Amino acid sequence: MDDPEHSPGRSTRRLLRSTDRAYLATRRRGDAPAPDWPYAALVLLAVDHDASPLLLISALAEHTKDIARDNRVALLVDGTHGLDDPLTGARATLLGRIEKTAAPRHRARFLARHPGASMYADFKDFGFFRVAVERAHLVAGFGRIHWIAGDELLDAAGDAPELAAAESEIVRHMNRDHADALSLYAAKLLGLPSGAWAMTGIDAEGLDLRLAGCVARLDFPRRVATAEQARAELVKLAKKARTT
Repeated sequence: MDDPEHSPGRSTRRLLRSTDRAYLATRRRGDAPAPDWPYAALVLLAVDHDASPLLLISALAEHTKDIARDNRVALLVDGTHGLDDPLTGARATLLGRIEKTAAPRHRARFLARHPGASMYADFKDFGFFRVAVERAHLVAGFGRIHWIAGDELLDAAGDAPELAAAESEIVRHMNRDHADALSLYAAKLLGLPSGAWAMTGIDAEGLDLRLAGCVARLDFPRRVATAEQARAELVKLAKKARTT
């Protein structure tokens, strides 16, 4: 019987949620230099609660001009950083259609993940975009290669509407009143350097942390659906970290 905790879809979601950048590939528009060729660019990445990719890009960028003509994109997410042999690590290529979004939650999640982007997020030429993933190709090491349908990759967006509504308050509370616990999560549970880690997001499967240019992901032992369940898991994680 397949284990959903280690399914290709769950593995790809973990990869998406654990990084803050990706490579965006578009098809060159007809009036551009090298028309019809693929074009790739580095972009900052955040994800929605269901793990749909969120981007903040400028209308002046080459890839944004391409998207205006053809909104089909590929997004490469690389989880091989720091490995002696990068080809043993996980990476995934997502195929989907990118659309502009004005959803307040998308803006909030992106800027929490990338606080420095608040300096230019309101410039007239910048906009937030969401990628509606249709398929993904996961390479999780030698011989571990999977094509994944979009509905296998994405978490059910309606599973935890109460948690999504409470996210900003939980994040504020943890950063204001429990910064010590966040540092313990990083140091004791993830083996990362101690420091002033901040929570940037929380969803049904775990929480996101950031310290300067470093991001980290801490999964919950079990899914949560409400703010109360999330708080209970955060308390359990803190107790575990203090005894580790």
